[in-house]
Amino acid sequence: MTINCKGQIIDLSTPKIMGILNITPNSFYDGGKYSLENNAMMQVEKMLKEGATFIDIGAYSSKPNAEFVSEEQELNRIIPVVKTLIKEFPEALLSIDTFRSTVAQECINNGAALINDISAGSLDKKMMGVIASNNVPYIMMHLRGTPQTMQSQTDYEHLITEMITYFSDKINKARSLGINDLIIDPGFGFAKTTDQNFEILSNLELFKMLELPILAGVSRKSMIYKTLENTAEDALNGTTVLNTIAITKGANIIRVHDVKEAMECVKLCGKLVSL
Repeated sequence: MTINCKGQIIDLSTPKIMGILNITPNSFYDGGKYSLENNAMMQVEKMLKEGATFIDIGAYSSKPNAEFVSEEQELNRIIPVVKTLIKEFPEALLSIDTFRSTVAQECINNGAALINDISAGSLDKKMMGVIASNNVPYIMMHLRGTPQTMQSQTDYEHLITEMITYFSDKINKARSLGINDLIIDPGFGFAKTTDQNFEILSNLELFKMLELPILAGVSRKSMIYKTLENTAEDALNGTTVLNTIAITKGANIIRVHDVKEAMECVKLCGKLVSL
């Protein structure tokens, strides 16, 4: 199972790590920490040295009830960072966490390698056209509503079945436009309760029927710290446990704040498989 990023073929048969770079002032875990270009550069250098294949840059917080950010604000935040990172790390594969087609296009113009869309095109009908015309990999996440409304939309009759239907529809649309490289993300924490998040993780292997790479993003999320009755700052150990489970259930990309620990999960799980 492979994807093509700027002419580089990435083999996802061994799970890859996507390091998170939030440049928003209000992200749930590291808000404001990497908003300055120098801080962002140091963090990216650290994540790449620790083994990250992708760096996922977000300039619009998608945490529950996140405040609205205008397109102009998002562009003003993200474009200088993308330009600086491409200049300093020309071989880095930058993923752009956005649901806006204009932001996606501008970032691709400046060297981004793939797009990570929390809405799979639902919040901007032009997004898939931009993906198709630029022939970049596209991460499609499962979401109901918007970041501002999603936590009121958790009333599923058959959660996994409804999610697979959602992805099947999105995949058909993407394929009809000629999009080649697709990745699915179940969207842990997005329009799901804690119990629903664990139901998805428990059944993650069922999404393999879609025959696409799976991205799992549970890093320091509330499903961990609410269950353990601690905080996002104290959720690294819980994150490592759930990342390990996700890998054993078929996740191909693990999206994390802590790259070193996630790489250890990949290596240890790989040792089990090789025996």
